[in-house]
Amino acid sequence: MTKEEELVKQLQSNTYKEKAFKVLISLYKERLYWHIRNIVKSHEDADDVLQNTFIKIYKSINNFKGNSKLFSWMYRIATNEAITLINKNAKRLQVTNEDLINLAIENLTSDIYFNGDDIQLKLQKAINTLPEKQQLVFNMKYFQDIKYKDMAEILETSEGALKASYHIAVKKIEAYLTSN
Repeated sequence: MTKEEELVKQLQSNTYKEKAFKVLISLYKERLYWHIRNIVKSHEDADDVLQNTFIKIYKSINNFKGNSKLFSWMYRIATNEAITLINKNAKRLQVTNEDLINLAIENLTSDIYFNGDDIQLKLQKAINTLPEKQQLVFNMKYFQDIKYKDMAEILETSEGALKASYHIAVKKIEAYLTSN
């Protein structure tokens, strides 16, 4: 039995669930935070989504069947929670998702948790010009170096489609950065 299988078994048991969940959080909170942060841009939103993600994982762990890696299952939950927050906030503010993210990018300079420079801001603006799926693929590959195989599980698509999407995203970002 692998360490992941053992952790899942403990998470799904009444006896070890609390202890195992603390281990799960310590193993994955930073990686999930940065995955979410790359989607929602703001620290506060990323914290909220991360908390919601772990609540959903805790409540749903008994539904995890092991058809994918635990990591992939959690990333899918985090991705969906982040997109849900963006959709909800955009609807509440009566703006498009793209406008909402542009606003979040503009606010990065005043975010005490953002330590990027002008080049990083320009990169974030370039990424935001991509369609949502390409943004996800680019962020997961470029910032987190997630393997295409794992990404295919998370996003429920083929490795070939992801490679093509990443290649197209890189070309669009290069064009944006050289023209602006």
